[in-house]
Amino acid sequence: MFQLEEKVYPCSTSLAMRYIGGKWKSVILIHLVNGEMRYNELRKVIEVMTERALSLQLKQLEDDGLIIRKVHTDKAPLKVTYELTAFGKTLIPLLKSIAEWGRYAANHRQEINIVEDKCDW
Repeated sequence: MFQLEEKVYPCSTSLAMRYIGGKWKSVILIHLVNGEMRYNELRKVIEVMTERALSLQLKQLEDDGLIIRKVHTDKAPLKVTYELTAFGKTLIPLLKSIAEWGRYAANHRQEINIVEDKCDW
């Protein structure tokens, strides 16, 4: 068992899902695998995600130490970027495996229509 902030996790899998679980966290993280991105760049590649959801998930990923938010003030206009931390980069093999399994599932389940795969890493 694992305990974090008064919450008990029965196994390491449930602890891992605390960090990357949910609808959007792993999607955001996989897009940051190739390097930093601006907020609007993330909005464009994850166009079905609301701005509010993106902002909340970015904040949570930052609070969890998986991404870092950088504010660039060296020249106007202000630029904010997000990138994986060293801790976040440890997820890259897992994220790529999840994406590969998703492609496998899409190719092997008749009810899944492949429209477009924006996870181009």
